[in-house]
Amino acid sequence: MTVKKMRVGLVGSGYMGKAHAIAYRNAIAAFAIPQGQLHCEMLADATPELAEMKALELGFQRSTGDWKSLIHDPNIDVVDICAPNFLHKEIALAAIAAGKHVYSEKPLALNAADAREMTEAAERAGVKTLVGFNYIKNPTVQFAKQLIARGDIGEVVHFRGVFNEDYLADANLPFSWRLQKQFAGTGALNDLASHLVQLAIHLVAPIVSLCADLKVVHQYRPLSSNDAKAGVGEVENDDQAHMMVRFANGAQGTLEASRIAWGRKNGLSFEITGTKGSLIFDQETLSELSLYIAEGNPQTQGFKRILVGPEHPDYQAFCVSAGHGLGFNDMKAVEIRDLFQGIVHDVPLWPDFRAATQVNIILDSVVESYEKKAWVEVEQYDVNR
Repeated sequence: MTVKKMRVGLVGSGYMGKAHAIAYRNAIAAFAIPQGQLHCEMLADATPELAEMKALELGFQRSTGDWKSLIHDPNIDVVDICAPNFLHKEIALAAIAAGKHVYSEKPLALNAADAREMTEAAERAGVKTLVGFNYIKNPTVQFAKQLIARGDIGEVVHFRGVFNEDYLADANLPFSWRLQKQFAGTGALNDLASHLVQLAIHLVAPIVSLCADLKVVHQYRPLSSNDAKAGVGEVENDDQAHMMVRFANGAQGTLEASRIAWGRKNGLSFEITGTKGSLIFDQETLSELSLYIAEGNPQTQGFKRILVGPEHPDYQAFCVSAGHGLGFNDMKAVEIRDLFQGIVHDVPLWPDFRAATQVNIILDSVVESYEKKAWVEVEQYDVNR
């Protein structure tokens, strides 16, 4: 009997590419993936020299300076896309046409039309897809989902989510592709709020309508940090995004994202209010959850601080003791475990391209609402969720 394998071709070795490479190794160890069934086969990057260097660093067997040769290689089963946003569509469509499964970082595409095209191409071809909305893989968030699903906090009536970072807070940071619509699409909306939107859908319900605001705070940035005479570039996408939303179950919500929030490094947090209690989570302390249950003696009621441990989803694969905490790369390892199960054991994958397209539809609706200065209805494309 032939043992099925998952042979990975990684496109891009930057920040997310390295995170994926680490996660492949961690997933093998944490989830006891059988020896030889998960192969880091080939890495593609901008030049042959860079690809060769990064393949050696990140543990890939082979390298190429041409991502198209990776896609057409017969020893690749899944194409892992960690390239900049504007390349996702071209790479994914080529991989799908070659019959490869696709694992892509978020956002899936620059807009909903492109995401829809990618989704429908994958579904016609019968290939599996997965998108890197890794924060839902956190054992703490998985546990929050369980608490909500079993009714511990009653019916959800409100979701308040924030994702603030400060990676562009300094107005003197140089102009880059992230600030141009043709390469990045929207700004904080695509980069940060996409995670928050997907998380809200996962924990509460589909978002059915919204009203939004966008703002560019630093309108111009220097083209070079080393040459004052190089001039400035005009920022084309949002530094901050705010929205009010309504969910399919009747709950209300507010979501906000900023890439210029000084002091915030991975500032994703949410507070969920139910009819019987509340939950509070902060990604900067990602292995803790605060739970309030409105019962018992009012004198002793209060938020309970839960330190996630072996009793909670997936934590035990990494550590046998509560309170030791997990990290960003551990969430990615859970994501890789799911990818492996999907490819090798034919388990359904989620969030897939269709789910990610729903996020892109919501992000496009935010832009529409901002331009119209009005509430807008959100198309429900991922009807199975």
